[in-house]
Amino acid sequence: MKWGCMAVLATASVSTQAQQVNDTNTPLHLMQPQYQTPYGVSTVQQVKQNMDRVLRYLEVASPAELGKGDFRLTSYEWGVTYSAMLAAGESTGDAAYRDYAIKRMSLLAAEAPRYAEMHRKGKKIDPLMRKVVDPHALDDAGAICAAMIKATLKDNRLQLRSCIDRYAEYIMHKEYRLSDGTFARLRPHKNTVWLDDMFMGIPAVAYMGKLTGEQRYYDEAVRQIEQFRSRMFLEEKGLFRHGWVEAMNPHPAFHWGRANGWAILTLCEVLDVLPENHAGRPKVLELLRAHIAGLAPLQQKDGFWHQLLDRNDTYLEASCTAIFTYCIAHAINQGWIDALAYGPVAQLGWHAVERSINDKGQVENVCVGTGMGFDPAFYAYRPVHVMAAHGYGPVIWAGAEIIRLLKNQHPKMNDSAVQFYPEEVPTNQPIFNYDGQIRF
Repeated sequence: MKWGCMAVLATASVSTQAQQVNDTNTPLHLMQPQYQTPYGVSTVQQVKQNMDRVLRYLEVASPAELGKGDFRLTSYEWGVTYSAMLAAGESTGDAAYRDYAIKRMSLLAAEAPRYAEMHRKGKKIDPLMRKVVDPHALDDAGAICAAMIKATLKDNRLQLRSCIDRYAEYIMHKEYRLSDGTFARLRPHKNTVWLDDMFMGIPAVAYMGKLTGEQRYYDEAVRQIEQFRSRMFLEEKGLFRHGWVEAMNPHPAFHWGRANGWAILTLCEVLDVLPENHAGRPKVLELLRAHIAGLAPLQQKDGFWHQLLDRNDTYLEASCTAIFTYCIAHAINQGWIDALAYGPVAQLGWHAVERSINDKGQVENVCVGTGMGFDPAFYAYRPVHVMAAHGYGPVIWAGAEIIRLLKNQHPKMNDSAVQFYPEEVPTNQPIFNYDGQIRF
């Protein structure tokens, strides 16, 4: 009887308490939603803590030694990682990020002459070093070449130039092309254009222009972008198709997330070095803005983008989400797009990215390497794995740029939503007005 009375009293107490919260005595609009990912404005410290966890994992999992560790130091994915680490070193001021990239790229450059001589004599060499001394594809050359050029532009004492020149020679003169010069492959069909190859080839070409001062490199980069656009970009959607086959008619379009990531990353990379007075710059900038306008509405409620961007029945994928987060934040920081419109997209994207970093510093929800298909099942059922190297560079790059965004812009919560303002907001009031001054 005693326990029964207590239960009745407890129930009555809860009921009374619940009745005390109503529309007349409580600002219900300020109640906190049950977000599945974090929400709100990140701090620089929070972002760097997540980045540091990935860095610490990679320092162990990919040591600066040939043939050691869980990741290939000569892969295009690691070229992305090197660029990301260089950017992170600048945005965080932490030399550990830059050192990670410089140690590994310098190792490849130091070992290259010995392996090149062995290869010249017909001796069998490590297949990973073969990518360095005798590239056979854009995957072997472009991403690492661009990263090495960035490092050299910051410090010309680095002994990377012979590798850079070898990579550039392959890209400019040996890669297979269509009759109009567009980078192409012979798989899965003759004369297939892969959207991935925008990134695997074009940024390195543009950066060669920056390194050498030669106009021809800039012109080639812009020409390639225009030719990829004519075949791959669907203006009505603001998205790129993954593949284009010369003999195919009509042509299906599958908007694979990471390939669209490579495309938008290419546009950012080229705009970073393309001279302001280059005749092709306005078209490249217009394409970047059109692509971002197509991507932003497809971001899902928890900050991710889907494996097939326009197919909500495909899984949420971390590597494309990280690339889009980086590129949108970078475009804001460079003044190419509006912070008020797109800042919240970048911030929400980062929350999705940080959710993909596990306690070990591994990146989850990353699609493994992917060829080309012409049906939705091919993309929808691609495996994901923490050893998929494609996720690590984009995550570091996204974090680095979000830190720049937080330092350069003025995000603030207002009426429970993330907003970006043109000046510092000196209040933590949950609601305030802004008309050039803060009013509340």
